[in-house]
Amino acid sequence: MRTKISVVGAGNVGATVAQLIAYKELGDVVMVDIIEGLPQGKALDLLEAGPVEGYDSQVSGANNYEATADSHIVVITAGIARKPGMSRSDLITTNANIVRAVTEQVVKYSPEALLIVVSNPLDAMVHLAKHVSGFPKNRVVGQAGVLDSTRFRTFIAQELNVSVEDTQAFVLGGHGDTMVPLPRYSTVAGIPITHLLPQETIDRLVQRTRDGGGEIVNLLKSGSAFYAPGAAVVQMVEAIVKDKKRVLPCTAYLEGEYGLRDIYFGVPVKLGAGGVEQIIEIELTADERAALQASAKEVADTIQLLKL
Repeated sequence: MRTKISVVGAGNVGATVAQLIAYKELGDVVMVDIIEGLPQGKALDLLEAGPVEGYDSQVSGANNYEATADSHIVVITAGIARKPGMSRSDLITTNANIVRAVTEQVVKYSPEALLIVVSNPLDAMVHLAKHVSGFPKNRVVGQAGVLDSTRFRTFIAQELNVSVEDTQAFVLGGHGDTMVPLPRYSTVAGIPITHLLPQETIDRLVQRTRDGGGEIVNLLKSGSAFYAPGAAVVQMVEAIVKDKKRVLPCTAYLEGEYGLRDIYFGVPVKLGAGGVEQIIEIELTADERAALQASAKEVADTIQLLKL
């Protein structure tokens, strides 16, 4: 029996996630959305691409959660998208109500599922999903660091005119303006970028990474990024489905790691069949640790708005 993966929200991010899961044959996909006909139509369209792309994954759509029953993985993308001038925290009230309702339904029909939360403000929404679900911390994880890191990798590769395949980057902290890209741990073929680029160039790339989502929002005018976020989610899904034990920056629940407790925060984790199987602590300089603490304070303040 193939892995069953449900994607809640059939908007741009959800549809991209479903498409890439099908293309990679990671499992059968159920798309769920409250808009009648939307998930069914997109699912049928994806299903009909199977003969061309050569995949046998089944893709279906529904407006109810019964169709998601016994899912192995549930990806939560539901929520309103940012518009120009909005911060991620501006979305909190509306998206908290959506994520709460979604999580309750997911738990009802798939009590053993592993949750990947994508909705913004990410750190607060994944914290809420864990609180509502009552799931153990390893089975509730947020997608943010993979996306932020891939943006940093893109900008590094462009700057140096090298392949993205040889470029690695690490971004820690909250998914927002206070995220903490770590140039010392960001490399090209193993060479730290601090040996390849002047500090002012690194600073510019770091700032562009922090502004990465907003840059796209401002260009689109009426939506937010979805290709890179969708691809980032599917990298996490693949690590879980194939038990790859990938070391990826994800939003995970901390209980003392990095001096932080009772908070969902972006850190490197080992991601496998058990979900978040290990949180990896790395050495930080005093400046890096201070930046991480500042990011954690912003995340904690946003979580406080949930009044859990």
